[in-house]
Formats: sequence, C-alpha cells, structure tokens
Amino acid sequence: MEKTDNSARMEQLLAEGKQVQLTPVGSSMLPFIRGEVDSVVLRKPESLRVGDIALAPYQGRYVLHRVIRIEGDTVVMMGDGIVNGTEKVGKSAVLAIVTEIVKANGRHRKPTRGRLWRLLLPVRRYLLKGMRKWNQLFGKQ
Repeated sequence: MEKTDNSARMEQLLAEGKQVQLTPVGSSMLPFIRGEVDSVVLRKPESLRVGDIALAPYQGRYVLHRVIRIEGDTVVMMGDGIVNGTEKVGKSAVLAIVTEIVKANGRHRKPTRGRLWRLLLPVRRYLLKGMRKWNQLFGKQ
C-alpha cells in the first residue's frame, strides 16, 4: 500500500489494482471520517453497493462520500456530515471504495454501510449540531 497526495499517481495505483492510503480534507464525512485527522485505505471496486464510501471526481475535484442510491449506471453520493445535496456520477467514474478507516490513534476500522445513519437523515442536522457542540465543549475533533 502506498500513501499519496498526488492525484495522478493515486489514479494510476488504483487502476493497477493497488491499495492507496490518503488523508481526506473537509468535514463532509463527519462523524465517521474526520478530515485532516483520519486517513482512509482505498481500492478499486470490484462492485459498488449502496452504503459504500466511494471516491469519484466531481466538478473538478474529488469527493469521498457514501453511495446512497444506484440508478442504472448513475451513482448518487452524499457525505455523512451533509444534510442536503448530493452528487451524481457515472458508475465508471468511481475510482475507489474505502476498505479501512485509519483513526488518529492508528486503529484501523472497517467502514460500515451506514444504514442507521442514512435512516436518520431527517434528524441528522440536529445530531451533527449536537456532536459539534459536544466537541467544542470537550476539545475533541
């Protein structure tokens, strides 16, 4: 497995069937992946399922979001830390899926399909707000 921040190199390694570890940025995958704190291990997908955390190019950047629907050859993605707004990409555009989440303490975790979190979408705004407030008060990211 190779660590990389170079997008061309990352795409090449994934196309060769190798695993890549990278550190995502942003807060769109909170609370499960903390941008610039946790890292993820990626591999080229053999298949794509609802609940996978996928990496795909979207509007000139990469997004690392959860697959919430598959509509024919279109994949609909949404970040876990987002309450509205989705990205639609072609199945063939998906470069990788997350096989492990590496937490700041070095522990490796297998990603879940996020089924319960997806069901909580109607109240996710309040849960995320509460989590952020908790983290501000107790100094955790």
